[in-house]
Amino acid sequence: MARDFAYRKAERKIANARRQNATELDLSCMKLTELPESVGELTQLRTLYLSVNLLETLPEALGQLVQLRELYLPRNGRLTALPQSLGQLSQLQWLMLAETNLTTLPDSLGQLAQLRMLFVSSPLKTLPESVGQLTQLQELTIGCSELTALPRSIGQLSALQEFYIFGGQLTALPESLGQLIELRRLWICGNPLTAVPESLGRLTQLRELYLEDNRLTELPGSLGQLSQLRSLSIYKNPLAMLPDSLDQLSQLKELAISINQVEALSPCLKQLPQLKVID
Repeated sequence: MARDFAYRKAERKIANARRQNATELDLSCMKLTELPESVGELTQLRTLYLSVNLLETLPEALGQLVQLRELYLPRNGRLTALPQSLGQLSQLQWLMLAETNLTTLPDSLGQLAQLRMLFVSSPLKTLPESVGQLTQLQELTIGCSELTALPRSIGQLSALQEFYIFGGQLTALPESLGQLIELRRLWICGNPLTAVPESLGRLTQLRELYLEDNRLTELPGSLGQLSQLRSLSIYKNPLAMLPDSLDQLSQLKELAISINQVEALSPCLKQLPQLKVID
């Protein structure tokens, strides 16, 4: 069968990588439904590509790859779970889980102390509280999920600089977002979000704030405290007015307000020296 052929081919590639003491292995586009347990013998491996396969699960032996820095699993539409042994990948810095079918992530995710980038696009229903332990995380993307809320522990991601959430079911955001003081980019788009917390005003390093295609009816006045903000998009929200405090955004260069109910900008906002309005 095709599955047996793909499995045997993967075993041969793994054996060859073991003989050559390879630090990179590409098992992408092989129609794999199962990853051989022998992959756990590649303890020298630093990069593993498993993209565009038919994987449903991963073996616990994956946790033996203690030197692994990068793990790529995009476009495995049948993948519904990750092993708890994922947390043993103590050197992992890059985890790509785009276009999978994951509904949860293991609690052991929080043990990935070196993780810098996490990208998940899948029908996630929850994020584990342990995500807050990823104190080296710099970029977090969550797409096409079924999340209705974020864990409060998200505010513990003290190194986070870029946070993207698109195409989800969020109706509210935790006040703890205001603790992400290193954040430069915050994009929350395509959710039934009706409000954003006042605590966002504490994100004084923020350069980009995109709140597109949500259900916002008002914005907090605290956004006027975002002294480094360059770009603000509130495209496609049922907003009728903007807070007067936006006049204080002296670095603002771009304001996108199309498909809203905002009828006019304040004279002071119009006079911001670098501002370009997109409506």
